[in-house]
Amino acid sequence: MKLIDGNQIAQTIIAELKAEVFAIDGRKPCIALVRVGDDPASISYVRKKEKTSAEIGITSRVILPPVTISQDELFALIDQLNADPEVDGILVQSPLPGHIDEVAVFRRVSPEKDVDGFNTINLGKVAQEDPTGFVACTPAGIMEMLARSGVDLKGRHVVVLGRSLIVGKPVALLALQKKAGANGTVTICHSQTANLPEITRQADVLIAAIGRAEFVTADMVKPGAVVIDVGINRVPDATKKTGYRLTGDVAFASVAPLCSQITPVPGGVGPMTVAMLMSNTVKAWRLSQKK
Repeated sequence: MKLIDGNQIAQTIIAELKAEVFAIDGRKPCIALVRVGDDPASISYVRKKEKTSAEIGITSRVILPPVTISQDELFALIDQLNADPEVDGILVQSPLPGHIDEVAVFRRVSPEKDVDGFNTINLGKVAQEDPTGFVACTPAGIMEMLARSGVDLKGRHVVVLGRSLIVGKPVALLALQKKAGANGTVTICHSQTANLPEITRQADVLIAAIGRAEFVTADMVKPGAVVIDVGINRVPDATKKTGYRLTGDVAFASVAPLCSQITPVPGGVGPMTVAMLMSNTVKAWRLSQKK
């Protein structure tokens, strides 16, 4: 069994981006990070994105509207950023407060600045295999991680556990694409799938993104499979100072010995998501230079 080290792969990508940004004469790429309210996880995620931007040489603008901001006011803020020629990428950190329609916010971000890859246009470009679009960062990170770990999906059965717009649907589309590293045969499973273990046991590559702690057990995995664990769940643990431990959607201790390759949690898919956000921001800058 080989551990796929997301931290190491992400650091390689960050080093590549750093070299590219260093070579830019004039204005460097710029990302606007919008965080509404004070959700502790969101504070941590935005801080990490700000720190990684600085490491690469990308300018970051952190914008902190109050949790009371109305949807129309948030739209007006996004419109300002869309119109600002100094801003290449816009990320609105989720989750948003309950009174704001998250999907409507994602649609409001200009497709050319949608470095999160959630705008309808960019999701459509993934389906049409149009490389000018932006791929959502976690699915893009999974594909990059597989490629850099020597996993070619051609002719292999890829089972995606989860159907979210953020991970499940886009990663299934990417694995299906007619291009090097992809060409997989894809099955999407979810909470209503019958005979789930029977299907997951057929997977050469299993991507678990169902959001349930240690849901994937050893009886659900074929020996020799590659397992990508997208989940990040807090499980109560009295032995920890925080009172919890982080675990994925895969029961790592029992599943890992069966696998040819597997990602850990933490230190697997998470760091890749941030690296691909930075990659999308540099790509947005690059595309803006062609206008």
